[in-house]
Amino acid sequence: MRRAGLGLRVTSLLEPEHVGALAVIAAGAAILVRAARARPGAWIRLFAAVLVVDEVSWWLYLLGGGQPGSTFAYSLPLQLCDVAIFIAAAALWTRNRLLVEVTYFWGLAGTIQALLTPDLPQHFPSYPYFQYYIAHGGVIAAALILVIGLRLQPRRLAMVQVAFITVAYAAVVGAVDAIAGANYMYLRAKPPSPTLLDVLGPWPWYILVAGLIGFALFAILDAPFRLAREPGQTSRTKPRL
Repeated sequence: MRRAGLGLRVTSLLEPEHVGALAVIAAGAAILVRAARARPGAWIRLFAAVLVVDEVSWWLYLLGGGQPGSTFAYSLPLQLCDVAIFIAAAALWTRNRLLVEVTYFWGLAGTIQALLTPDLPQHFPSYPYFQYYIAHGGVIAAALILVIGLRLQPRRLAMVQVAFITVAYAAVVGAVDAIAGANYMYLRAKPPSPTLLDVLGPWPWYILVAGLIGFALFAILDAPFRLAREPGQTSRTKPRL
């Protein structure tokens, strides 16, 4: 989550504005998936452009001093969710299979957690509120559009490839954290607000445990397609998601 490291409180999961946002995202994603199956067209690229504009608008907002307490070290687009937004937009635009696979695994294994436990002190109807949910909900919707709507299903070993990409990216971010004194991806310390990381042990063990959990989530997401690729399976038995 991008606002990590600024000491912001986690929005209550029971607040109507949070539950309402999740309901709108779920309904919107379902509509977009059906539209992608029925009428895939230029609107998909328009959706990609919306994601990019939404993300860029956030960095312009930060540069304009819209987020009190934000510093340069904590304002770089290095959180996994930030990169996932641009990758999702590129995948929607180009339908490159590797970009699609990264969007699918990162979106459904990682970005969805930012939606369930948002570090978002601003409330409806503020700009940060809409920007946050459009960005994170957009990545998840993009993953579903690509894999379910357009049926660009993960290839064999895609899960492993995306796992290596994730580890490599984490190594780069870790180097930036060490140089800038930042805490992107929570590699130097746990976030100040309560999260799942609190039950995964002390530093650096929680990083290893979180990585193992992430790989397990990748395996779960890949399972329907892996089973369909088993010997003896035909096109009729492939998952009709």
